[in-house]
Amino acid sequence: MRSVPRALAALAARIRGEDPERGDVPGWVMVTVMTAALVLAILGVFQDAIVTAVQNALNSVTTRG
Repeated sequence: MRSVPRALAALAARIRGEDPERGDVPGWVMVTVMTAALVLAILGVFQDAIVTAVQNALNSVTTRG
């Protein structure tokens, strides 16, 4: 029965927003948006080279030699 008070205390802390496992949601959103922006910027500049490299890699794997 000792776990009941601990569970209630944890629930109360979570409701108050004091849960250390909650994380930093705005921070993760910012990281995700910045990552997507970097991927789009890199793709915009190097799209032809990336497509060529992927095609060459797939051709080297699928070509019987």
